[in-house]
Amino acid sequence: MTVSLIIWIVLAFVAVGLYLSWTAGRLDRLHARIDAARAALDAQLLRRASVAQELATSGVLDPAASIVLYEAAHAARQSEEEHREVAESELSQALRAVFGETAQVGAVRSAPGGEEAADELAAAVRRVPMARRFHNDAVRAARALRTHRKVRWFRLAGHAPFPLAFEMDDEPPVALADRPGT
Repeated sequence: MTVSLIIWIVLAFVAVGLYLSWTAGRLDRLHARIDAARAALDAQLLRRASVAQELATSGVLDPAASIVLYEAAHAARQSEEEHREVAESELSQALRAVFGETAQVGAVRSAPGGEEAADELAAAVRRVPMARRFHNDAVRAARALRTHRKVRWFRLAGHAPFPLAFEMDDEPPVALADRPGT
């Protein structure tokens, strides 16, 4: 073997090593993006449940609607991680049941302090789908990269768990979603 052949082999190994290192760094950044997006999603879900609970206990809703909304919001806040998607979906359904009609939203807005509470709930309800979409987009990108052979063969993901999307019913009530400017 000549010296030039050895140099070319070493350069090939260095190039492959740099490429694998770059891919591992990219995968690490995607995992960090997933963690940040999940924290933002958790914050938005907690905000939505807190605002719904606050509104349910404020006395501006009728008693039946207050109970339905409070129980769903409480269940969403207290749920274990493996049951969180179901509890959050049930809160979305309760919000649609309570605020499905524009008249109910109008009644809340006409109560003292109701305008601010309804605007805050509308903002929280609209932010949840966006946060979930950002999280699921990051998960989709990481999953796509993790399915490549080079990532599997060289175990570039390390011991990081396979990312899971957050699937839930996040359809906002029409009466709350139509409010412009919030």
